[in-house]
Amino acid sequence: MSEATVLDTIREQITQNPIILYMKGSPQAPQCGFSAQTVQVLISYGKRFAYVDVLSNPDIRATLPGYANWPTFPQLYINGELVGGCDIITEMHEAGELGELIEQAAGDES
Repeated sequence: MSEATVLDTIREQITQNPIILYMKGSPQAPQCGFSAQTVQVLISYGKRFAYVDVLSNPDIRATLPGYANWPTFPQLYINGELVGGCDIITEMHEAGELGELIEQAAGDES
């Protein structure tokens, strides 16, 4: 798959999903501690979120860090914007800032 095609796929995923997490593994079976911690924070809000397992999508895993200018996974996007990785998500959660973003993005969806 060409890099342009992968970038189109990434843009489409981010646009079509108000809350999307690029992670290692799945929410049911995270494959790294940072992904597991991030998933637990997201699940605590009780809102639906999409995810992409970068381990089973090597093209996305290779291309996303350049697209986002963020070198590591997980990467959380809310309403098309990169929020950050595990540390930032955890800090925002503890400060009460993440909940507001998730509520706005989820809207009436649950």
